[in-house]
Amino acid sequence: MSSELSKKRCMPCEGGVAPVKGDELVDLVTQIGDWWIVVDEHHLEAKFSFDDFMQGLEFTNQVGELAEAEGHHPDILLSYGRVEIKLWTHAIDGLSENDFILAAKIDELR
Repeated sequence: MSSELSKKRCMPCEGGVAPVKGDELVDLVTQIGDWWIVVDEHHLEAKFSFDDFMQGLEFTNQVGELAEAEGHHPDILLSYGRVEIKLWTHAIDGLSENDFILAAKIDELR
């Protein structure tokens, strides 16, 4: 799923702005693939399935390179045949547009 979000770049966030909530949050989540909002509108999560460990590891490494290039780093859990990713912006203790940008870019790796 390609979106306009995937064409944007993550911007440095050092706090001082409110987390995305409500209608804006709903609008952003409709622009990305199979991600869901959890923890009272605090995190984005997705699970990706693979045939084996090595495919998941390769995907994890691609996500890591992308995250480093964007300067926005997710929590990643790698297990056999599955990768789980959690995104949120630590500086504002919630979701920002950066989380949705990175989610859209991760979707394009698949």
